[in-house]
Amino acid sequence: MPGYAELKSAFEALGLVDKPIIAHASLKPFGYVQGGADIVLRAMLTSFKSIMMPTFTYKTMVTPEVGPPNNGIKYGAEKDLNRMAQPFTPDMPADPMMGALAETLRNHAASKRTSHPILSFAGIKSDEYLAAQTLYEPLAPIGALAEADGWVVLVNVGHDANTSIHYGERLAGRRQFIRWALVGDRVVECPGFPGDSTGFTAIDDYIKPDTLRVDMDGDAFIQAVPLKRLLGAVGEMIKKDPLALLCQRMDCERCNAIKR
Repeated sequence: MPGYAELKSAFEALGLVDKPIIAHASLKPFGYVQGGADIVLRAMLTSFKSIMMPTFTYKTMVTPEVGPPNNGIKYGAEKDLNRMAQPFTPDMPADPMMGALAETLRNHAASKRTSHPILSFAGIKSDEYLAAQTLYEPLAPIGALAEADGWVVLVNVGHDANTSIHYGERLAGRRQFIRWALVGDRVVECPGFPGDSTGFTAIDDYIKPDTLRVDMDGDAFIQAVPLKRLLGAVGEMIKKDPLALLCQRMDCERCNAIKR
């Protein structure tokens, strides 16, 4: 049951106070935190130069009846979800899969958010990285952060929650996909949609020598990896094995599309 002081001490133990970061987090392993996600965010804001997080909005997505081949999707199969889809707005909450901390960051008075209708990012003191995003390069903020010697910080989650690995796949030339989202009364084509992340835990041992880790009470932990090294490691793994980091699920349409 960490409080602000314990959280701040754990984050500062990483020694990244002058580094910009992208973060992913699950707060459940902390147990009860007085002040909740607000306190966790406050501790992070005093421990890093800046913070950015994905605030993706999957409920904007629609699936057409037909589309490009080998696109990791079953066309015409999501009619019920299409009817429930909502147009993107700047104040649309992040998908619950992003976690409570991402939504807390999005709602912070100092936070700014990109306008991508599916793959938005929010950040504090992260304007220059957020500005790199375009409809055609949705993960570009990660690249901009890497160029600024940024780090990825994982709070109680593994690399299967690490969006930056998707950007590493993009740099390595791995197939990206096209998805579609509602914006106002229009359907907008969104290229550069990434693959599945289930297989990303395969990078654990490869990147372990470059990983900082702080273990806390119970099962709670924080780990951090320099983005440039992470992106390089992804490229090295895919060069050695074109199927590296893909999952083995027979029903995974995106990984199967990449394997073809």
